[in-house]
Amino acid sequence: MAFEVKFELTESDLEHFRDVMRKAQAGAKQLSEQEILANAKKISQNIKDNVPEFVRDRIQKLETFVAMIEDDEWQIPSDERTEVLSALAYFSDPEDLVPDHIPVLGFLDDAIMIELVAEEFKDDFEAFEEFCAYRQREEGRSGDATITREEWLESKRHELHSRMRSRRSSRRSGRSSFRSVF
Repeated sequence: MAFEVKFELTESDLEHFRDVMRKAQAGAKQLSEQEILANAKKISQNIKDNVPEFVRDRIQKLETFVAMIEDDEWQIPSDERTEVLSALAYFSDPEDLVPDHIPVLGFLDDAIMIELVAEEFKDDFEAFEEFCAYRQREEGRSGDATITREEWLESKRHELHSRMRSRRSSRRSGRSSFRSVF
């Protein structure tokens, strides 16, 4: 028998998570990009099969954020790169809200933080996923031999980077944002 739990985070709850994120970022300032990525990957690798589906789904999002940074062909713009790395800094803090060794609930705070970050980076996330799908589709096509792989990737990348910034800007006008932490 499955049991579903739903909850709503108020603005003061979100502010608490922002404070936790700020503290984690301050603690991770001395870490290199590689260390931040390694720590985020370690969270993913430490997830056991007996965690709730909610956590497993969020860990996949975490893996996508790591891939956004590591994908040389995506060429994440500098500002977004810094923001994503800043968000991933949370996973470098060994003292997160709920210790990871607690069965079932240990990764709940991580899952909540991933979901908050994913909501704020929704446009970036969707653009990256679209880029990956486009790249995979186009790799097998034969077409105009005068257009190189780098050229068609550059064209799509430019389109998606522009769109994600435009969407983010229009979506955020006038509302409180978790992204302000980054």
